[in-house]
Amino acid sequence: MAIITFKSNELKETGQTLSLVAVATQMAIEHSYKILIVSTNFKDLTLENCYWELDTLNKSIIGNQKAAIGVDSGVEGLIKVLASNKTSTEIVKNYSKTVLRDRLDVLLSPKSEDYSEYLQKCKEYPEILKVADRYYDLVFVDLTTRMAEKEAQDIINVSDIIVINLTQKLKSINDFIELRENDDFYRRKNIMLMLGRYDAHSKYNVKNITRYMREKKQLLAIPYNTLYFEACSEGKVIDFFLRLKNIEESDRNRLIANEATRADEAIIYKLQELQMKI
Repeated sequence: MAIITFKSNELKETGQTLSLVAVATQMAIEHSYKILIVSTNFKDLTLENCYWELDTLNKSIIGNQKAAIGVDSGVEGLIKVLASNKTSTEIVKNYSKTVLRDRLDVLLSPKSEDYSEYLQKCKEYPEILKVADRYYDLVFVDLTTRMAEKEAQDIINVSDIIVINLTQKLKSINDFIELRENDDFYRRKNIMLMLGRYDAHSKYNVKNITRYMREKKQLLAIPYNTLYFEACSEGKVIDFFLRLKNIEESDRNRLIANEATRADEAIIYKLQELQMKI
């Protein structure tokens, strides 16, 4: 149905990965879509750690290798299958790890320790995403800045929506405004803007930044939340969001759930809007 890619032009931490995890997880809990998260990171298990503790993840991967998909798993296994042309509608699911059955899967990042080997594998992502798009309703891609420019652009080219992640700083906002003025890409209709690690009490809040940037629609934001960040390091993100369903609106922890829901609704609306223009 659609490929949604989260990216950032900044070298400093924007909260991109954890913002994507919040948006995709809340989407999986509140909707009946089949969702895939694709990690493209190099030697970085931030995304994987959101859903599994490291020891549990490693044991599960080993078990999958012995029981189901042979020696290779994840991206590595998929690359070999795609090269043999023995593909099926569910092939990406077979090489992904389940978070919520029939709702949310994760395609783990490459296991490469060598950067040049990692770059070679990155060339296969566009084809992997095209195949995944035929089975999943929504494919969320966490596009790392470690990827080579050409391969990153190839992923952008097959994406239906690109979510640009910004930091809540005036320089970050001004840099993006200048970038947009000089590059037609950032004026595309399928671009959405998101603030990560968001502080609602800052004077650079969503409403003020939206007004400052002269945006027609309010920027998206995923707030900084201590309990969420702890859950992301302990493999307990699903438990965290399920607990939020049962707390009062007045509880300060509801804000991250509300903002993730707002982002989900905006993405769904944007997809419908873009579809109408085809």
